[in-house]
Amino acid sequence: QVQLVESGGGLVQAGGSLRLSCTVSRNIFVIDTRGWYRQAPGKQRELVATITSGGSTTYADSVKGRFTISGDNAKNTVYLQMTSLKPEDTAVYYCNQASTRYGMAYWGKGTLVTVSS
Repeated sequence: QVQLVESGGGLVQAGGSLRLSCTVSRNIFVIDTRGWYRQAPGKQRELVATITSGGSTTYADSVKGRFTISGDNAKNTVYLQMTSLKPEDTAVYYCNQASTRYGMAYWGKGTLVTVSS
């Protein structure tokens, strides 16, 4: 069974930085898209950023210029560098790794990011 393991969450003051990491328990050769989503209390889960195996990235407007997603295809690992954090970035951040070709998607259990004002 494939498991995604996230790390790097925590408590940080506004303006600070955190780096999230997500890796898989075993290599998955068909993954072509990796991403981060987040869910704040009382809100729906939303896309934060994605990166394809070719390196194309997308970002939510709310994080553009502050967050950077990167990935390592060989290690099935994806990172999210978060800078200039704001209290509204507080949420549980979920890693997603998917194969759009085969219709497969894997989710992590989430890591909590709390930004204090």
